[in-house]
Amino acid sequence: MRTVRLGDLTVSAQGLGCMGMSEWYGPADWDESVATIHRALELGVTLLDTADVYGQGHNEVLVGRAIAGHRDQVVLATKFGIDRTMGDGHRVLRGEAAYVKRACDASLLRLGVDVIDLYYLHRPPQTAEIEETVGAMAELVAAGKVRALGLSEVDGDLLRRAHAVHPITAVQSEYSLWCRDPESTVVDAMRELGVGLVPYSPLGRGFLTGTVNASTFGPKDFRRYSPRFSGDALDANQAIAEAVRSVAEAKGVAPAQVALAWVYAQEERLGVPVAPIPGTKRVAWLEQNVAALDVELTAEDLAVLDPLADRVVGARY
Repeated sequence: MRTVRLGDLTVSAQGLGCMGMSEWYGPADWDESVATIHRALELGVTLLDTADVYGQGHNEVLVGRAIAGHRDQVVLATKFGIDRTMGDGHRVLRGEAAYVKRACDASLLRLGVDVIDLYYLHRPPQTAEIEETVGAMAELVAAGKVRALGLSEVDGDLLRRAHAVHPITAVQSEYSLWCRDPESTVVDAMRELGVGLVPYSPLGRGFLTGTVNASTFGPKDFRRYSPRFSGDALDANQAIAEAVRSVAEAKGVAPAQVALAWVYAQEERLGVPVAPIPGTKRVAWLEQNVAALDVELTAEDLAVLDPLADRVVGARY
């Protein structure tokens, strides 16, 4: 397994997003999810990503149980800031200093650890200025509860303001063949400040794997309500999945591996460290994703893949 430096943290070049083990991607199985995390550790995956909002705490408990006895093998990342206590229709993006500290203590308890390696603000807060939020996060570092700080889905202005309070190690944003927003919103500031990129949903929420059948989404699969997976947009976007499949077939690999290889191929152009966190709750898909690290894309492959983002129909949410 290759490694990447995110600030002072050394992480595996590919991490594991654990959200789907608890919520939003249909049914999941606890034992199978734990087995997937254990297999990830065997393969050298060290960066595990969770959040307090995933399953309203369930995911942190699951990850904590899975890494018990393996803490020294893990760079543990979690997130805070999305308050669902009043229901999903009344979410609040929080960042008050007292809330930050309570959220961290609760995550440490659920995870069963003494320190969080990478602690992210999940979304820009509605209830505080970024300086207050990051100031409280910095106090968690000083207290030894957190090692490094991250932000998720921020633009360059917010990143610079946050970084002026305390160094930011990583920005986590959706980034893939069909979502390249960070290139225009935040990458310049990341390069300037030496901040790494942790792409989530690098497989386009599964769409780029060519295995997604939208007609089978259950009521608890959020993609059922996503603009890109619905109606005319879904039909139009099939051409993107087919383009990825054509490159994959020519190379004798899986479409998911091509989609991940494209993300890795952007690192030099972006000028920032890149460590994607494809999510899965099954060992077979995990093994396929890790194997993408061995896939090399040619200039001809990239000429087919690079323009695909311009053809996407439908908003992300």
